[in-house]
Amino acid sequence: MHIPAAREPMMDERLTALVDKIKALEAELEVESARHFAEMQLALQEHTEEFRQELKARQRALKRSTLRYIVGAHPLMIITAPVIYALIIAFVILDLGVTIYQAICFPVYGIAKVRRSDYLVFDRSRLPYLNLIEKVNCAYCSYGNGVIAYAREIAARTEQYWCPIKHARRVLGAHARYQDFVDYGDGEAFRRDLATLQKRLAEVPGP
Repeated sequence: MHIPAAREPMMDERLTALVDKIKALEAELEVESARHFAEMQLALQEHTEEFRQELKARQRALKRSTLRYIVGAHPLMIITAPVIYALIIAFVILDLGVTIYQAICFPVYGIAKVRRSDYLVFDRSRLPYLNLIEKVNCAYCSYGNGVIAYAREIAARTEQYWCPIKHARRVLGAHARYQDFVDYGDGEAFRRDLATLQKRLAEVPGP
């Protein structure tokens, strides 16, 4: 079996620079989004109570009644709804499983625990233009996707600790830590960098 040689230093530097640029852009986007949201909140606070009530009234006017929502739904959507919601069992088991796992193992490995509250956010229920079913759907989607993201980060930290090696082929949807892993086939880099990558997990900044 042919093992690819380690990349040239110049190539490694270019890849590292690109990864750093992507991370910087992601951080900039997050800061800009937070700033935009804060400006919207400030602008809303500066308006009179009458204006705020008028805005809420306009949003409530966009609300579809629960009955109309059900009547207007495609019959197959109603039939398949139990299949969707049955997955709550798997999500709860995953949520409980990874929480117990990191509570027991991460202190032993010296890995900072993942904050569950950073990934499970339930704020869309406050939107006045959503009816009861839409609010339940949003809460369910928030939980399902939040648990998956929470479990993904726990798995990513575990992988960085035990096997921070890139695959030989392209991986779709690789987690954010993957780019810091050593190249496939570069045994020298693995032995050299493993301890450093493990130590980075002792104090991991939030997402």
